[in-house]
Amino acid sequence: MKICRIDMSTKTINFEEVKSEYVGLGGRGFTSRVISDEVNAIAHPLGKNNKLVIAPGLFAGTVAPSSGRLSVGTKSPLTGGIKESNAGGTAAQSLAKLGYKAIIIENKPKNHELNLIKITSEGITIEDASYLKMKGNYDVGNILREKYGEKITVMSVGQAGEMRLTAASIAVTDPEGRPTRHCGRGGTGAVLGSKGIKAIVIDPGKINKIEYFDKDKFKAAARVFSKAVLNHPVSGQGLPAYGTAVLVNILNEAGGLPTDNFRDGRFEFAENISGETMFETIQNGKGKTTHACHPGCIMRCSQIYNDKKGDYLTGGFEYETIWAFGSHCHIKDLDSIAKMDRMCDDFGVDTIDTGVAVGIAMEGGYLKLGDDKGAIELMKEIGKGSPIGRIIGNGAAFTGQAFGTERVPVVKRQALPAYDPRSVKGQGVTYATTPMGADHTAGYAVTSNILGIGGVVDPLKKEGQVELSRNLQIATAVLDSLGFCIFVAFAILDDETAFPEVANMINSKYNTNFDINEILESGKEILRLEKSFNERAGITKAQDRLPEFFKEEPVAPHNVIFDITDEELDKTLEF
Repeated sequence: MKICRIDMSTKTINFEEVKSEYVGLGGRGFTSRVISDEVNAIAHPLGKNNKLVIAPGLFAGTVAPSSGRLSVGTKSPLTGGIKESNAGGTAAQSLAKLGYKAIIIENKPKNHELNLIKITSEGITIEDASYLKMKGNYDVGNILREKYGEKITVMSVGQAGEMRLTAASIAVTDPEGRPTRHCGRGGTGAVLGSKGIKAIVIDPGKINKIEYFDKDKFKAAARVFSKAVLNHPVSGQGLPAYGTAVLVNILNEAGGLPTDNFRDGRFEFAENISGETMFETIQNGKGKTTHACHPGCIMRCSQIYNDKKGDYLTGGFEYETIWAFGSHCHIKDLDSIAKMDRMCDDFGVDTIDTGVAVGIAMEGGYLKLGDDKGAIELMKEIGKGSPIGRIIGNGAAFTGQAFGTERVPVVKRQALPAYDPRSVKGQGVTYATTPMGADHTAGYAVTSNILGIGGVVDPLKKEGQVELSRNLQIATAVLDSLGFCIFVAFAILDDETAFPEVANMINSKYNTNFDINEILESGKEILRLEKSFNERAGITKAQDRLPEFFKEEPVAPHNVIFDITDEELDKTLEF
């Protein structure tokens, strides 16, 4: 494995061997270590001194199930702190097959220009990409496949990344070549755009440099682990059938589905936008209800969504997206929500921050709640680069400032996702304390709070929530480093045979002898690095807090507030 450094100020490309201290790092573990080691925490996120690190997980390209996630790390222009954002798609496995531990992009061009990085078995080149200027991700992919071949992987930024909007994402093509998988959160697309890069083309051809110390033992462990994942009722049945949107009705029933900018915990039209309704809509059209976001994914919780007329609209239609443009904005038409998801993929913006921003524009009186046609027209403005489009494309916090609204559900300027922290309190702890800004995936407390996975922690009571979030944040840092989909955690939490097989896979691939405790310790070290970077960047405990209204306004139907104290929150990542 090797590391490639690309200097965008001089257009030089250098390769280096992996340092001994980096050998056991992959994915988030690698990106956070490099950013912590090499980026001045007070550097401007869009300046020459920031870096963008692209790293496959440690299991990328192997036969480990659902292990093809890609990590992108940087200093976030949205939160001002360290960021790791990951995505499915085909990039991680393609890079691993070519033998790359990571791609590190440094510096920036002196003049405004647009470049393309091409990575193949013959090496890496930098090419002019001015012909792609201000094109959306769908057009970019189509043009590049026409030029370089149908089987390439494309990572790209849409108009939002070129404009350096702080909600800009990096699109990664799925197995069908569509830009439906995104490193969405934290403005990673703005950083790639600031480096003068429009797209990265990856084509491993027939090359496969994946190596194992003991392949037979690795495959045996992977088989046992796969069985545990598929035998779990959520990862083996619920997610493949209804996708993550299966959570709409579940969270609505639990009173944790944020509605009308977090004023209520239930949405009267939840059934209209539920996973079950999505399933029926797709079945009546020509889409796919069960779809893998990357090769080797055995859960296949993604889907290809066609509208009521049977025409393709979008793919990877996630619960959080449906919520952000749905109940959060009081919009009940699933096709309208799908159209906005498609625009987010095309323009290259995070669906969560953008959907919440649209709701805040409604809060500020720009639109009325439930106005799906107005919301669609507002979304189009992002692609045009108009003033209002740039406001929305900069995310929820910026939009709240633009409209002078007090009720802005963000932590570290990143929008809260689709779980009300008052009625899913473990999730609230994660939102407040993760170094990433409000991020549900950083410590997915919905497991024990709502789904009863890994035990039960009452979501309405404060007891046990800090410990739950802490343990999940540690475990998630490990999974992000290995390149696993977060949903394999369901099996790990409920099947005591699963996690030992993860250790067996690590040891049989890398000729190590790690036990479970040592693996979890690596998760703690990642969080320490990230927390330390944020402190150097000026992010203190005062930013590890939820907005005031969550502590003051009870949410229906349970009429509870977020009552975990600041002192308790401060202990979450003390270890």
